[in-house]
Amino acid sequence: MEKKTEIEKKVNVRDLTICDATAQMLEKARRDGVETAFDRAINMKACPIGADSACCKHCAMGPCRLNAKDPYGKVGVCGADIDTIQARNFSRMVASGAAAHTDHGMSMLDLFREVVNGHITDYSIKDPLKLESVAQSIGIETEGKSVAEIAKELYTELEKTYIQIEGEIPFMKRVPPKTLETWRKLGVVPRGAMREIMEMMHRTHMGVDQHYENLAQQFTRTAISDGWGGSMVATEISDILFGTPSPICVEVNMGVLKENQVNIIIHGHEPNLFESILESVNEPSLVQAAKDAGAAGINLVGMCCSGAEMLSRHGIPHAGNFMSTEAILVTGAVDALGVDVQCIKQGLAKVAECYGTPMFTTNSRCRIEGAVHIPFDDHHPKECTDEIVIRAITRFKHRTHPIEIPNIVNVGVHGFSHEYINYMLGGSFRGSYTPLNENIINGRIRGVAGVVGCTNPRVKQDWVHVELVKELIKNDILVLQTGCSQIALAKAGLTVPEAAILAGPGLREVCETVGMPPVLGMGSCVDNSRILVAAAEMVREGGLGDSLASLPVAGAAPEWMSEKAISIGQYFVASGVYTVFGVTFPIVEHTKFYKMMFEDFEKQGLGKWGFAVDPYEMARMMIDHIDKKRKALGIDKARERTLFDMADRRSMEAA
Repeated sequence: MEKKTEIEKKVNVRDLTICDATAQMLEKARRDGVETAFDRAINMKACPIGADSACCKHCAMGPCRLNAKDPYGKVGVCGADIDTIQARNFSRMVASGAAAHTDHGMSMLDLFREVVNGHITDYSIKDPLKLESVAQSIGIETEGKSVAEIAKELYTELEKTYIQIEGEIPFMKRVPPKTLETWRKLGVVPRGAMREIMEMMHRTHMGVDQHYENLAQQFTRTAISDGWGGSMVATEISDILFGTPSPICVEVNMGVLKENQVNIIIHGHEPNLFESILESVNEPSLVQAAKDAGAAGINLVGMCCSGAEMLSRHGIPHAGNFMSTEAILVTGAVDALGVDVQCIKQGLAKVAECYGTPMFTTNSRCRIEGAVHIPFDDHHPKECTDEIVIRAITRFKHRTHPIEIPNIVNVGVHGFSHEYINYMLGGSFRGSYTPLNENIINGRIRGVAGVVGCTNPRVKQDWVHVELVKELIKNDILVLQTGCSQIALAKAGLTVPEAAILAGPGLREVCETVGMPPVLGMGSCVDNSRILVAAAEMVREGGLGDSLASLPVAGAAPEWMSEKAISIGQYFVASGVYTVFGVTFPIVEHTKFYKMMFEDFEKQGLGKWGFAVDPYEMARMMIDHIDKKRKALGIDKARERTLFDMADRRSMEAA
């Protein structure tokens, strides 16, 4: 238990989040004397020099701090100027983010190899049609071959994504030819993820690459190896092994916890842990053990990105996004928290201890002091997940802390994979993106926006996501979602078909005709690759230009917080998408590096970066860009941008 500071006492929790359940639990945490990330953010002032990326700590002659207000006034001890320092820092963020996604994808591919070779029997190929389509997309002949034969060939080919040292990674075959031509001209086509990340780290070592443009070439190539490589492999293999998502109605928010049941939460990013514990919680002997302990049953709940995958794939209820993870433990109702990798706060262990919740790490890559480690082995997965369930039942039987579960449950429709969108627009025999393209061309849909990413305690939780998306759909822009962002929108009621009433007349007509929400949840943050595949299909379908950069689309990560987000942003920029980040951005304005990122990339045939803190400004920037692309395509029509006044917003909140 921690003593609250005077600053924390003065800050109203309603200024920290728009999530009522999280606010309720933050108030309880304060009463209980328990510290959360929200409190730490209040008490930890962000370093202004670091936020601007005006410092370098890559060698022991420093750290060197430059002045963002006079960026060319001095240089580091080695002579590195502001552009080199910014480029190095940004490069290392891309390398780290790409490594996280790439390692995740490699884990999925390792699992796939062992399943295909018969060494792992707890998992199997659930979607042979997806297996066949992925194989065909990279040039593998499937006619007359068995599932096993196709799978072995696919593994061999996809392994090149990681270990290849020359040539082009396999999924370059999915990239529109004009975009690929641009990448080849710029020298940014990835050879293999391991080589690109290794070279990126080498180049940023003291005394190696000291030209921001040359560093940018390599961090672009590294980012592409993530989006069109490691991340795409992770998504496609997960679909093949565990099933391709299709729309399903799912409950979200903390009300999914049940006081009379054993509540188990799984948090992280790798779906194999979650798939295994889904088996364990349905094991008859363990269900009976829970009942013998006095529980009505076992309640499995997701959190963060692996939760988003299970929400999309199996309809498992979801308790909350990244900034709600500690608050959920404050309910006292969580009987076990199992985690694997990525976006897991070390502070969870302390909060879990305060409420008597056993916390378990399962992956060798992630151990946390204060959490019990139960190794997860793909060859014998239930040895880990059964143990988590057994210990959760024991905790339920001996609960000592008062239970307070917010009585809030929201319902949303999720699981809009590329394959289902294709089917949704044309059915089994006429499935295609033609209706989407036609409705963009005729103006009913103004464009498409990907609004994705994390939540960040430096801004009010969920608010920027929700307000931005409201502005976009009001202006007839279809929104695609992944990661924690889609949970924010689900809590706001924007992921149900009825939300089309809040959309502009054109988008509303399309949504009502198809029966879809104006906001399509597509899975976890690694599933941003689904958006890339959808964008490539829009180009292939025709009528919207011959490259990804010609599409009337834009992207945003309104509350980003991790290096993974930087890598995601850069691979979207490289793919031709105008990408706007919120909260903060690691760059100094009025520098050559800034001009390259925010202007010159677009002149090279790529996308470009944007930055805004205010969601309405962010919406204006994205809409203006989409209108610019429509004009270039010759499909622009006279129309006004609709921005809400306060009366409009109040009426929407009331609805």
